[in-house]
Amino acid sequence: MVAFGKYLQRKQIEEWRGYYINYKLMKQKVKQYAEQIRGGSQHPRHVLKDFSRMLDTQIEKTVLFMLEQQGLLAGRLSTLRETHDTVLEQPDISKIVELRESYRDVGRDLLQLLKFVELNAIGLRKILKKFDKRFGYRFADYYVKTRANHPYSQLQQVFKHVGVGAVVGAISRNLHELQENEGSFYSIYDQPVLPLQDPVVEAIKTAVDKLTNSTSFLNFLAQHALIMQDDLQTPSEDTIDERTYHFNSLLLNLGNTFLYMVNTYIIVPTADDYSMSLGAAATVCGVVIGSMAVAQVFSSVYFSAWSNKSYFKPLVFSSIALFIGNLMYALAYDANSITLLLVGRLCCGLGSARAVNRRYISDCVPLRIRMQASAGFVSASALGMACGPALAGLLQIKFKFYKLTFNQSTLPGWVMAVAWLFYLVWLCISFKEPLRDTEEQERSKRNETSSSNNLTILEVKLVEEGIRKPLLITSGILPDDEEDCDESEESADDSRRPANSFGDAYRLLTPSVKVQLLIYFMLKYAMEILLSESSVVTSYYFGWTTSSVAIFLACLGLTVLPINILVGSYISNMFEDRQILLTSEIIVFVGILFSFNLFVPYTVPQYVISGLVMFVAAEVLEGVNLSLLSRVMSSRLSKGTYNGGLLSTEAGTLARVVADVTITLGGYLGRNHLLNATLLPSLVICIGSIVATCCTYNSLY
Repeated sequence: MVAFGKYLQRKQIEEWRGYYINYKLMKQKVKQYAEQIRGGSQHPRHVLKDFSRMLDTQIEKTVLFMLEQQGLLAGRLSTLRETHDTVLEQPDISKIVELRESYRDVGRDLLQLLKFVELNAIGLRKILKKFDKRFGYRFADYYVKTRANHPYSQLQQVFKHVGVGAVVGAISRNLHELQENEGSFYSIYDQPVLPLQDPVVEAIKTAVDKLTNSTSFLNFLAQHALIMQDDLQTPSEDTIDERTYHFNSLLLNLGNTFLYMVNTYIIVPTADDYSMSLGAAATVCGVVIGSMAVAQVFSSVYFSAWSNKSYFKPLVFSSIALFIGNLMYALAYDANSITLLLVGRLCCGLGSARAVNRRYISDCVPLRIRMQASAGFVSASALGMACGPALAGLLQIKFKFYKLTFNQSTLPGWVMAVAWLFYLVWLCISFKEPLRDTEEQERSKRNETSSSNNLTILEVKLVEEGIRKPLLITSGILPDDEEDCDESEESADDSRRPANSFGDAYRLLTPSVKVQLLIYFMLKYAMEILLSESSVVTSYYFGWTTSSVAIFLACLGLTVLPINILVGSYISNMFEDRQILLTSEIIVFVGILFSFNLFVPYTVPQYVISGLVMFVAAEVLEGVNLSLLSRVMSSRLSKGTYNGGLLSTEAGTLARVVADVTITLGGYLGRNHLLNATLLPSLVICIGSIVATCCTYNSLY
């Protein structure tokens, strides 16, 4: 295995040698800083300042040279354009061939420039990783965030790569104009679908597509989904064959996500009325809603394990379980059985395949579009959360068919049973089980890929993504230096072996990760309290009907995507994630505090505004919290049954279970005390999470 410093020297273009980042000098500086700090001759703050200045100088040198080269390419294209106009006026085959070859030469030089950017990007990422590893700082995230968002930052030139796009467009358009088409020359803009393009243009287009593959919003949503990726995997090592990727199967996977979220929240507006119609108290709605979450605690584990062997069979089982569960839920009314109602909801929870949904995206979707698929997972969940209560609000009819009753309480069960039946048929017809490599084949395939193509232009994407995450996130393609080459393959295999139990997974959690899981528990608890008791609270204080409750809940659900857009595209680029995290926790605390009914008559504006503030802040908090989790969780939690996605799912599900049990227990105090009795635990847990965040604030990214 070749050290990166030697690799960089070997791959440098000779005439450009003085414009590459001086990796060797910076590596020596890192060692020098370490000795100075150990000897007490240098303060850590001075080290950070000096190293930042050195990085700024190195990046400025590289970026200015890149811009200079882009200018030279633009000048050559301008000269070729004059010749081009002459050729178009007096077509000559030999001149056309010569001109096309000249454009190709510009394209090849552009590819060399992209390679130049690639090597410097990898060197920057690796020196940042080395600095963090040596001193234990989170310097990489700080450096990228402060430089990427500053108006005078040189890194912005790399992230936006506007000049590259202009050069690519000029080459592509002019080459296309020179293609013969029945004796005529057509503009590239005249055809909605481009014909087969020149190989040089295709190569450039592939590189540029990788650079612009993801936006801040998509990246934020992907981290919100907490779809874990192996931190040793890079685009060039993606083992998923594009030819075996099946788009319809991905749609079915996202369809399962959407329908399950609809199924979860469609009963919320009517659960209290249904409970009362079966002779139970209105607050038993907490148990009715929460029983689905109770079953999900167990189903998440076996679905996660099942996904190690198959994706199709778990999704079929999920559909059947949810079909049967919804039938039982709908039939409980005519059977006058609260037991059948609860068993039906438990059966629905046993069909929760969210662990499979996450795993399918991380394992079966090519890296090129995994960010979009992850964002689709979050969007499907948000849309289902909004559609569930809205659909319940529309089902305000009542009639009997033979001995079966169809009303606002039973129709959610009937509608979802039919929906899952149709989904099951579609699943059996269209889903394609992905091919699986054995563990040995996968390891061999990865080794062959990494040895044959350690560095490709695709890795430039890592710097572009630095706007949203540290450059060292997906590190591992090359060793940092010669000393890393001494690590044995056996140690590397041990560091990548997945956790085999919850105990193993728990031992891999750092204190900051545990705090973030606590935050996730808190926000899910607070949101579940707000949503699940909304029908009971609003009917008691304001006399709201089922339709009014449904509209309120649907409006809350519709805020999810806009809030994620706002945070992912704007707020996260203005502030550090840990700042957004703590601020959101405080706003959640304020929302909970103002939701209490204490000294004045409880009003609709107080309930709606405080609930909206708390819910929106919790949504912001969830996105940022899961974004942080996706960065700092051990790479061993990116694979296997007991992965990071399962841990977060279990934490959120347990929070929902505890919240729904709290609502039911609070009902014994009477409906007039239910609101305050359920908000008090939310307030205490929120305070605890804020204290924990403050204690670990400096260790967060």
